[in-house]
Amino acid sequence: MSEVFFYHLQSRPLDAALPQLLEKCLERGWRCAVQTTSPERVEALDTLLWTYDESSFLPHGTDRQAEPARQPILLTTDESNPNGAVVRFLIDGAAILDPGAYQRVIHLFDGNDSDAVAPVRQAWRDARAGGHEVTYWQQDAEGRWQRR
Repeated sequence: MSEVFFYHLQSRPLDAALPQLLEKCLERGWRCAVQTTSPERVEALDTLLWTYDESSFLPHGTDRQAEPARQPILLTTDESNPNGAVVRFLIDGAAILDPGAYQRVIHLFDGNDSDAVAPVRQAWRDARAGGHEVTYWQQDAEGRWQRR
């Protein structure tokens, strides 16, 4: 079974939280896929990961570029896993049918957006019903993650 994490964004936006989480995954040697719901969002994330910090580098690419299998971090709108990711990030309401295909599935959602919360609640119920280990993380006022 997979670990399914739910990261409730409150004090810091996705654009600040996602790069930090991806850095931690790469430090552990994990390949990642970040799935969103639109090609425009993939392009915005591509730009973000190149520019979020002048002193850092997150090796990544998109599924529209040549050789997506070589990317340590793959940005995509598709459920496929050409880079052999063991961690799947789901943002902007993206969903996958089989979380069991990954060591860890991470839902990142804006807790201030009621439209974003409802599908994540369903994903929580589905993950528990599927026998996956679920964990809920919430940001404190300083943007640090607290396990709840």
